Amino acid sequence: MNEILRDRLVRKLDALPDDKAYQVLDYVEFLESKYAERAAGAPPFQRVAETLEDTLRAGRVPVNIIKGTMDAVGKAGKLLEKVAAAGKAAVEEAAKQPADKDKVEETPPAQ
Repeated sequence: MNEILRDRLVRKLDALPDDKAYQVLDYVEFLESKYAERAAGAPPFQRVAETLEDTLRAGRVPVNIIKGTMDAVGKAGKLLEKVAAAGKAAVEEAAKQPADKDKVEETPPAQ
């Protein structure tokens, strides 16, 4: 999809209330199931969040409750991304440290 079309769609979606945006999502998922050459992939946490959202919608939970829940899930996802990035940075930093396996530092005995 070209960038102009993507921006136009986003602009139109931003103008819709949440309940109408969910109708658009349903239609897009229908079109994807019928015509897409490949399924749109999502990262694992995103798939979990989408499954939760779909479950809430199937249970006829009010849109404002779904919105609040998904906002909280989104914030949790961002926190998890930061934690994962910090862990990755720590592992990369540890990998940079020279491994002095032959050197053994001994602490002098306390007197």
